[in-house]
Amino acid sequence: MHYTIKQVSEKTGLSIYTLRYYDKEGLLPLIKRSKSGIRRFSDNDISWLKLICCLKNSGMPIEQIKEFMNLCLQGNKTAETRKNIMLAHREKILEQMKQLESSLHTIDYKIDHYKEIGIFHIDASNN
Repeated sequence: MHYTIKQVSEKTGLSIYTLRYYDKEGLLPLIKRSKSGIRRFSDNDISWLKLICCLKNSGMPIEQIKEFMNLCLQGNKTAETRKNIMLAHREKILEQMKQLESSLHTIDYKIDHYKEIGIFHIDASNN
């Protein structure tokens, strides 16, 4: 089955502009086009888009995603390299998670503090 760019936009939540940008940047090299040049997305293209979004949303730069996708196109001979890219990215995500967890603890502490002082605090400007 093939999908139009509008259908893919609706399926993925990505804007048509973003889909065109990803295609222009070479992140979707397998997209077929009609004789008139209209993009015809396949289920496989949508799977690639989901991976691109996962990598981008977890902090991987577009250039590195592009490198990864190009390695995918080269087949099994690049599997070890791709695995290493994913392992390194995983480590970055784990570090981000630690930083976020630390930030969350600080924010929770502050919220608890504000709850405490809110019970006993009388704002002089409200008198």
